[in-house]
Amino acid sequence: MSRRTRRAASAPPAGTARCTVTVCRGCCCGSAKIPGLDHAAQLRDLRRALDGTATVRVTDCLDACEHANVVVVQPSPAGRAAGGRPVWLGLVNDPDATADITAWVERGGPGLADPPGVLDLYAFTPSRRIRGRMED
Repeated sequence: MSRRTRRAASAPPAGTARCTVTVCRGCCCGSAKIPGLDHAAQLRDLRRALDGTATVRVTDCLDACEHANVVVVQPSPAGRAAGGRPVWLGLVNDPDATADITAWVERGGPGLADPPGVLDLYAFTPSRRIRGRMED
């Protein structure tokens, strides 16, 4: 994640392009291999909290299994124009992490708002091959 200071943005106006939050639900993410987390509730909570603010989609394995559960936050077009890039977050295995992601996306996400500092602990850089699947 960028260490540059950015102005915090309010939630995008209705009808504008939004961030995309991609939730991995492949071989390890969203499975019993990650015990103690209600995976269905995590996805339901993300969708409910970000309804009207971001697009939440589910994808098959992102091939970053060592970081399960993986969530990728892609910037809106405005965020990308401001320098935002997709942010890969791993080990998103508790409700507090999900709430931090939600709060950040509601403020505009990559390029438009600084993420809560704790998300630095979840951020990782996937291999170029894996990253290429998600980037424009």
